[in-house]
Amino acid sequence: MAIKTVDVDQLAARTGNMYETVAILAKRARQVAMHTKAELDEKLAYFEGFDQELEDPRFQEEQSRISLEYEVRAEPTEAAIDQFLNNEIYYREATEAPEEF
Repeated sequence: MAIKTVDVDQLAARTGNMYETVAILAKRARQVAMHTKAELDEKLAYFEGFDQELEDPRFQEEQSRISLEYEVRAEPTEAAIDQFLNNEIYYREATEAPEEF
């Protein structure tokens, strides 16, 4: 994976605050990582009941293919930055808490 530089001024310009931008990106990267892990776990769950068959090279090859497919994907942080730059992330500023009665 090649290193990709990012213009931090461009990132900060969207929110007006670099810290808010980092918080948004971190939260989205966590969401992407959890979604990807859930997908991978779901695909690999198929192989759980096959104790004897797991020694079969075809099963091992299929598991390896699935794992490699997920290793080649973009890192969650990179995906979050790309989504942020393409305006694909919805975020809003936190407002003051409503007045209590």
